Amino acid sequence: MAAQLTTPEQKEAVEAYVLASKRRSERDRMADTKTVSGVFTGSYAINPVSAEPVPVWLADYVLAGYGTGAVMAVPSGDQRDYLFAKHFNLPIIAVTDAQQNLDQQADPTKEGRYINSELINGLTFKEANDKLITWLEEHNLGKGKVNFRLRDAIFGRQRYWGEPLPIYYKEGLAYGVAEADLPIVLPEIDEYKPTETGEPPLGRAQDWKYRGKFDFELSTMPGWAGSSWYYLRYMDPHNDERFVSEEAEQYWQTVDLYMGGAEHATGHLLYARFWYLFLKDLGLVSGNEPFQKLINQGMILGRSNFVYRLNLTWNVDSRQSSQSALSKYFPPAIFISKGKLDKYEAGDASTIDEIKNFIKNYPAEFNKRDLGVVINHVDGFQGFSALHVDISIVENDFMNMEAFRRWRPDFTNSEFITEDDGRYICGWEVEKMSKNRFNVANPDELINRYGADALRLYEMFLGPLEQFKPWNTSGMSGVSSFLKKLWRLFHPEDGKLAVTDEAATPAELKALHKAIKKAQEDIERFSFNTSVSTFMIAVNELTALNCHKRAILEPLTVIISPYAPHLAEELWAELGHEPGSITNAQFPVFEEKYLEEASIDYPISFNGKMRGKMTFAAAAVAADIEKEVLASEIFEKFSEGKAAKKVIVVPGRMVNVVV
Repeated sequence: MAAQLTTPEQKEAVEAYVLASKRRSERDRMADTKTVSGVFTGSYAINPVSAEPVPVWLADYVLAGYGTGAVMAVPSGDQRDYLFAKHFNLPIIAVTDAQQNLDQQADPTKEGRYINSELINGLTFKEANDKLITWLEEHNLGKGKVNFRLRDAIFGRQRYWGEPLPIYYKEGLAYGVAEADLPIVLPEIDEYKPTETGEPPLGRAQDWKYRGKFDFELSTMPGWAGSSWYYLRYMDPHNDERFVSEEAEQYWQTVDLYMGGAEHATGHLLYARFWYLFLKDLGLVSGNEPFQKLINQGMILGRSNFVYRLNLTWNVDSRQSSQSALSKYFPPAIFISKGKLDKYEAGDASTIDEIKNFIKNYPAEFNKRDLGVVINHVDGFQGFSALHVDISIVENDFMNMEAFRRWRPDFTNSEFITEDDGRYICGWEVEKMSKNRFNVANPDELINRYGADALRLYEMFLGPLEQFKPWNTSGMSGVSSFLKKLWRLFHPEDGKLAVTDEAATPAELKALHKAIKKAQEDIERFSFNTSVSTFMIAVNELTALNCHKRAILEPLTVIISPYAPHLAEELWAELGHEPGSITNAQFPVFEEKYLEEASIDYPISFNGKMRGKMTFAAAAVAADIEKEVLASEIFEKFSEGKAAKKVIVVPGRMVNVVV
């Protein structure tokens, strides 16, 4: 509809914008959440309720596959609409009295009551919804419709792995396999791919027939079929009569704790609950709900990197009639480094001239490479597009430009406006880790570089279990250093085991039992990040004490083993235990007596200013502490020959002398 809506005055601008937009793939447009671009068509739509004219703009963030491909922008309630309105100086009108900070960002809340909305002013969202539907129906402008949303449970899968569907075909009709013939075992096949004629992988099975003559269904069940009831089978895995006996089900009952990511848990628990309640209706299970407690671990946020492409428009002079046929002649993309982009946006004159000159000289150089087609850029450019780039080719925000050219075929001949030192700096942002944003940290690469225990520890060290956590691969080196320091408690020199059977000192026992106490409390609270911090502190303290004693290191290995199982298993075996036995080792018992302090350092203040410290027995009473302070050198030095008016002793904390 763009051509129909465009007025003559806007024709040139609209055609240039449409042409530029067509050259951006839908993948680029969906990935680019930073760039704001658009053009006014010159036309207006009429709001059917208020009869007010609404300007019609073209914008490439509105995707054809979303609804009708046209949207009513509400910049006060939608962030992309908000950024568009800000960029083009369009009005941003509050629509409810609950919206806040509209001078900074959109507020999508549906709380409060409507304002600036004539017919529905003063109404809540539900009230306004009902009133508008009624009004539109009365005026023959629309009709209310209820849309029900339930995740579609597509059951059949055209793949090999999965439970075979217990269905066979006889004369074109489907029948259920007899219960006596269950379970159906997956047949062996030559490769796990569809057949050459397009059948699922099970179509490759040789002589796989029901009772030797009927064709089986070739689809398998989805992953969530077995996973919807497998926890029940764990209760009684060897029972050949039932999936779980009554006795076992009554003994184990329901799942105490389910832990998983929010998206996975929603999809899995939804269907697992369907299955469980179905079994409950059949009288095969006895609980009311299958899962008693749910903990969603927070999402890992990735550190994304961005490159910045100049949005240029090109005029093509050729006998070719189709613009799309000429696409192969268009010059490669130009990318500008973040440092230069920042200078450009700050109005730096030399950077602006540099970009203009680069663009001016670019087509001529291009034409020499591809003779026969004359291409000239339209003066200037329509801003920049921020595109995600694979973090594997970026280190400390510096991008490998040759690797970038190899990364995507459409960027093979890309040109770069770099920093003065010839390097390309990427922008960055912390956002959801996903393949679409090219910011996924590959665990295989991290394990090869740092080890599985370091990866495991770092994931737990990132932050509280249930919170979103930003990933930064550079933080892995700190955890890796901790594991090396732990190793050196056992192997201080030449890699040889140097653990002694000497008795532990009070300081060593204190460091160990602080760690035991904290680890035990943290596991019960699912606070794993603070456990890792505690282990680091304990290892630092034991390193400073030059501790290599079995009485300390053996229990330390046990409490660390759930967090760094591979290293702990190796150390446990080196200490003389049966390999694999650490998983059954008794968790060390915390003893309060080892944390009791024999003495305490007291800060000594004069008239509220700290002047030094004195050490007293932990059991010392206030009167004895006061007597020692008044007889000390520190009192003689800072009292300036005056008598003490008052001595305030806070047991276990501090002393303040008033002179």
